[in-house]
Amino acid sequence: MASSFPSAIMIPLLPLLLLLLLVCTRGAVANANNQPPPAGGGGGGYCYTRMFSFGDSITDTGNQVSFFPTAPAARPPYGETFFGHPTGRYSDGRLVVDFLAEALGLPYLTAYLRGKTAEDFRRGANFAVSAATALRLDFFRERGLDLTIIPPYSLDVQLEWFKGVLHSLASTDQERKDITTRSLFLMGEIGINDYNHHFFQNRSFTAEIKPLVPLVILKIENATKVLIDLGAKTILVPGIPPMGCIPRFLNLLPSKNHNDYDKLGCLKWLNDFSQYHNRALKQMLQRIHHDPTVTLIYADYYGAMLKIVRSPQNNGFTKESVLRACCGVGGAYNADSLVCNGNATTSNLCTEPSRYISWDGLHLTEAAYHYIARGVLHGPYTEPAIPTRCTA
Repeated sequence: MASSFPSAIMIPLLPLLLLLLLVCTRGAVANANNQPPPAGGGGGGYCYTRMFSFGDSITDTGNQVSFFPTAPAARPPYGETFFGHPTGRYSDGRLVVDFLAEALGLPYLTAYLRGKTAEDFRRGANFAVSAATALRLDFFRERGLDLTIIPPYSLDVQLEWFKGVLHSLASTDQERKDITTRSLFLMGEIGINDYNHHFFQNRSFTAEIKPLVPLVILKIENATKVLIDLGAKTILVPGIPPMGCIPRFLNLLPSKNHNDYDKLGCLKWLNDFSQYHNRALKQMLQRIHHDPTVTLIYADYYGAMLKIVRSPQNNGFTKESVLRACCGVGGAYNADSLVCNGNATTSNLCTEPSRYISWDGLHLTEAAYHYIARGVLHGPYTEPAIPTRCTA
C-alpha cells in the first residue's frame, strides 16, 4: 500500500532503521547480562536510589560461592530457569531481593565479596551469606556445635561490611546520610539458620533451640538500630517461613503421630515455632523508638508461603508438588539430602520448577519467591506498606 503521509514529515528510512537496531542491540545486551534495564531509581512509583540487603541463603546472590566455589549453588541445576547458569543463588532463578530490585528500577545487587571497587556498589550491595546466622560464630563454638557449615559472616560482620561500603561511597557524614536516607534496607530474612544448625546437629528443641529466639531477636533489633543511627529511613524486616511446611524438615523430623501434622501435611509444632519467632520479631519492631521519618516494615514471608501451600492451584502450583522438592535425591518429600546435589545422574529433577514451591528441599523456586515478592510490594504481606513517597 502506498504511504499517505505528507512528504514533509517522512523520516529517512536508513537512519530510522539504524536507530531501531541500536535500541534493540542495547536491550539484547542488557538481557544477556541478566540485568533489568538501567534506571535512575524510582521504578514503580518508588523513590529509592539504592538498596542494601543482609541475611542468609534466602537473599544471598553470590557471597557464599566467592569463598566456597564448590558450594551446591555454584553448580547446575541452580540458576537454570532465569539465568541459564549457576549464580550463587539457592534457587532455580531469582530471589525476593532480585524482584525488589526490578520493582525499584535498580540493577541486581552486587554480592559484597564479588565487588572490586566502590563503583560496583554505587546502586547498592548484597551482604547476605548462605548459612549465615544472626548470632556470632563464637556462640556456636561455645555450644560445641560443628562449625563446618557455619560461616564466620554473622549479621554483625555483614553490618561492618556495610559500614565499609558506605565510607567508600561518601567522604562526609552528611553525604553518607544522604545515601542511607534514599535507600531501601532489607534486613533478612535472618535468624532461621541459628535454629537450623541446631536442628541439623540433633540438639534439643526444648532446652536449646526454642530459648534462642530472644537472643536472635535482640541481634536483629541491634542491627536495625545501627542502621537507623546511620540514617536509614526505610527498613524491611522479613519473618521466617513456615518451617513445618519445608520438605527438608518434614524429612528430618518425621512423626508417627498423625496429630502432629495439619491437614496440609505440615508439622504443626514446627509452624508454631516459626510463628513464635515472628511474633517476637513484630513486637520488637513496634517497640523500637524512632522518629516519624523512619519506617520499620515487617514482611510476612510466613503468611505468603502458607497461602500458596494452602491454595497451590489458585497460584500456579500443583497440589501434588506442594511439599516435595523440585530437585532432590528421593524420599517421600524428595528431600533426603540437605540441598539439591547438582548431580544430574542422582538428582530427581522436576521438569517444571514453576509448578513447585520448594526448589531443593530448603529453598524456594523462583516462582514461589516471585509470589512472595509481589505480596511484599503490593500487599498484603507487609505491615505497614513500603512507602512510595520520598523522605526528605
